[in-house]
Amino acid sequence: MTAPRGQFLSAAAFDRLGDRRGDAAWLDAAAECGRYVVVWRRQVLVSSSEPPAPALLPAGMLAGHLADGERVLLGSRDGLPCLALSIVGGEAPALPGRFEDLRRIGDRLEPDDAALLAYARAMISWHEQHRHCAACGAPSESIEAGHARRCTRCEAKHFPRVDPAIIVLVADEGQCLLGRQPSWPAGRYSTIAGFVEPGESLEDAVRREVREETGVEVAEASYHGSQPWPFPSSLMLGFSARPASRAIACRDGELEDARWVDREDIAAGRILLPPRVSIAYRLIESWFDAAPGRSLAAEAEPGPWIVRPEP
Repeated sequence: MTAPRGQFLSAAAFDRLGDRRGDAAWLDAAAECGRYVVVWRRQVLVSSSEPPAPALLPAGMLAGHLADGERVLLGSRDGLPCLALSIVGGEAPALPGRFEDLRRIGDRLEPDDAALLAYARAMISWHEQHRHCAACGAPSESIEAGHARRCTRCEAKHFPRVDPAIIVLVADEGQCLLGRQPSWPAGRYSTIAGFVEPGESLEDAVRREVREETGVEVAEASYHGSQPWPFPSSLMLGFSARPASRAIACRDGELEDARWVDREDIAAGRILLPPRVSIAYRLIESWFDAAPGRSLAAEAEPGPWIVRPEP
């Protein structure tokens, strides 16, 4: 199964080479001949040209950084090993290209490129935030080509963290349910989302989050698609749902407002949509375009990213 080409961050056309992660000799050779995605302060190195593309650098251009930074084997791209490298230090290194926040440039990237950069960023962020063992607190070390860490004291093994979250568009009778958080730009509304709790199925999480945030009961939900969201470590699991009730009552304080919105509200610009690179936009687009002769891309403009510090 392949991801829809239009889904930002979800079109990774490369081999992750999982069978090579334990081959020390092969990894040494790959480190010399491979190409590197460089990450500095959660920003990725891209070309100076427009539209941007990953600035994939050979090892020879990274002298002085390879020994200090975290390295992760990403896979094979265009027949060459591809690795992620973190750059440490307060100043941006002088390298060809420019460092960018992936959220700002996502809609200008080719889907394969966006997916590769997201993968690199997610892996580097995990290493930066998990340098100590969760079991005993001792320092941990990178193993398996960067895809695991091992405690230097108790030898506990730790793997990259992924936080599953549901995101759902509830729609009925020509209207869809959207909400807004108080921290968002004025007028922006989006789909309902929240993290999956331990011991909870995805379907239960859909019902609970919609009920808690809006008071609306969900009758049924169907899976739409997924989107990795490495800001820093979420996996967004998209659903479409039909309501069993329509009365709105924002219960848990997450939303400042929630409302039923029709296609004319959206086309007339009475609400500001989420950015085009988000799965929230894709969920709304799928519903909007289901009406004969309607096209969200032609009738309404998505909102821009407002990039805030990550947790």
